[in-house]
Amino acid sequence: MTTPQHTIGSGFGARTTAAETLHGIDLTGKLAVVTGGYSGLGLETTRALAGAGAHVVVPARRREVAQEALAGLDGVEVDELDLGDLESVRAFADRFLASGRAIDIMINSAAVMACPETRVGPGWEAQFATNHLGHFALVNRLWPAVAPGARIISVSSAGHRNSAIRWDDLQFEHGYEKWQAYGQAKTANALFAVRLDALAQEKGVRAFSLHPGGILTPLQRHLPKAEQIALGWIDKDGNLLNNSFKTPEQGAATQVWAATSPQLAGKGGVYCEDCDIAEPADEGEFKGGVRAYATDPEQAARLWALSAELTGVDAFAATA
Repeated sequence: MTTPQHTIGSGFGARTTAAETLHGIDLTGKLAVVTGGYSGLGLETTRALAGAGAHVVVPARRREVAQEALAGLDGVEVDELDLGDLESVRAFADRFLASGRAIDIMINSAAVMACPETRVGPGWEAQFATNHLGHFALVNRLWPAVAPGARIISVSSAGHRNSAIRWDDLQFEHGYEKWQAYGQAKTANALFAVRLDALAQEKGVRAFSLHPGGILTPLQRHLPKAEQIALGWIDKDGNLLNNSFKTPEQGAATQVWAATSPQLAGKGGVYCEDCDIAEPADEGEFKGGVRAYATDPEQAARLWALSAELTGVDAFAATA
C-alpha cells in the first residue's frame, strides 16, 4: 500500500524556528484561530503568525492569564473557551460565527498531558475529551466560517506511539494509565486530521497533524520534578540534561510551517515533524516517524463517527 508519509526535502529541520518558516510569507489580511495560543508552543505560534501580519484569535480557558501573556502583541484578541466543556465550545463558536469573519488558519494547539485521572462532561477521560473531543466539536461548529483554501492543524505528538485508539475502553473505565491516555489522545489528533482532510478537500481546505518535538513547557505541569529527573529530562537543580529538547520557538515551527508553507500546496492529511512530512515508523520504533494506526483512513473514519456521536455535532453529516 502506498502512503503519502514521505519527506519532501523542505530545507528546514529540527532547529528551524517558527519565524524562519515564515520568511517571505505575508499573512496580512489573514485570520488565524490558535487554541492554547497564550502558553508554551501556542504563545510562540501566536507571536510568529502575528509577526507575519495575521490577525490571531486566541480562545483561552484562563482568559486573564492569556491577556497578560499576549499584552503588547498587535493584531491579537482573546476570547473564552474551555475545551473540556462542550457548552463553552458552542458558546465560543456562536460568538465567532456572529462576527461574520472567515478563518484562514486554525491551529489546535491546546492540550493537557499525563494528568492524574480526571473526568469531564459525562464522565469522559480528560485527555481524550480536551485534546480531541473539544477540538473536534470546535472545528465542526466553526466550519461555516472556514474559508476556502484554509488549513486546519491538529497538534499531535510522538506520544501517539504509546497507544492506538482503545476501542474496547475508550474512556479508561477499567484502569487508568496517564501516558497511555495521552498516547490515545495524540493518536486521535492525527486521525482527526486524516478524516477532516478527506472531508474538507471539496471546499479546498486541507488538514495536517504534527509532532512539534520535545520541548519543556507548561504542558509538563502535571509531572513531578522527581519524574522528570527519572526520565532523564532535568537534573536535581532543574537544568536540562537532554540536548535534543527544542526551544519553544523551534517547537512552534512545524505547526506554523504546516499552516502556511507553499511547499504543502496540494497535500494534506499527513503527519509532520521537524518542518517536513514524517516517514512511517515501524512498530516498536521510537526515534521518529508516525505509526500506521495513526494515519489509517478506516480508523480515522471510525473515530470521526464515534466523536460525532459523543459530541452531537458533525458539520459533514450530509456528505460523510
